[in-house]
Order: sequence, then structure tokens, then C-alpha cells
Amino acid sequence: MDTNTQPDAIELIRLADLTQSISVRLRSTEPTLESLGVRYYDAEAVVTSGFVNGTVYLGFDSEDLKSWGQLLDAIEEAEHETDLDDPFTADWPPSGRTAYLRFIAEDPYVVESHDGPSTQIVVSVPLDMGAKWIAESRERLAAARAALGVDTEDHHGARP
Repeated sequence: MDTNTQPDAIELIRLADLTQSISVRLRSTEPTLESLGVRYYDAEAVVTSGFVNGTVYLGFDSEDLKSWGQLLDAIEEAEHETDLDDPFTADWPPSGRTAYLRFIAEDPYVVESHDGPSTQIVVSVPLDMGAKWIAESRERLAAARAALGVDTEDHHGARP
């Protein structure tokens, strides 16, 4: 953990295989801003591999937590589709206002870290994440929601 990350920072997203990973770490569980009931958080996307290692600022809000859960649902649904011409692709958080991750459901998965609004650099990381990655991602999301006190119901309406 770098010296700018607060001790209470947690990982919201961790997508990894045996050799490389992409994660999103909250820099603090305290919102940097709250406006009209929406909380804004500072985080960082961290890419680690034998080829490139990097960190980029990634901001998201409390509504983006809900969209991350919905994205996991959509990826899981796409995994069961056999007649897709193109691989399922989605961005989180929505592109344009901060750095973001792009998920491409191929074999292996490809996760791109985009620093769109700033440097325009894109790092593409193929990941062989195994069968349990969606369940593990939902567990991390539930833990982050609980830590942030935001939308503490999971995608099926049950409390974590």
C-alpha cells in the first residue's frame, strides 16, 4: 500500500490470475463529497503484472456501487449466452468523468484500465480468473457497501 492510501482503505474490485491483476482500492471509506444524497469516493485502479505496474486515480459515487453489482449480473448472464456474435463489453464506472475499467468477456477475460480524461493511456490485461470470480466480486462489493454504509442490500435484496 502506498503512503497516500489511508489505513482504512479497502479493495472494492480485485480481478486476478496467477501472474497479473487489476484492482480498485478505495483511498478512504469517508466520502470526499456528498451532494443530494450521492456520496463521492476517491479510489485508485491498480494494474500489476510482470510487464507493467501502474496506478491511476479513479473516482466513483454511491450510485456506481449499484451499477457494479448490475454489471456483475450482466457478465454472469452473458457467460450463459451461446449465440453472442461479439463478446460482452461494459465500462465501470461509466466512462468520461474519471479513469475507468472496461470488461471484455472473452476467453480469457480482458480488463482494460482507461485513463481517458487525463493521459488517454489504456492498459489491457488478459486474466484467467477461474469460475469463482463473480461470487468473490459480489462478496467484495457487499463488504464495501457495508464499510461505506451505502446501499447495503445485495442484488437479490438480502442483507449481506
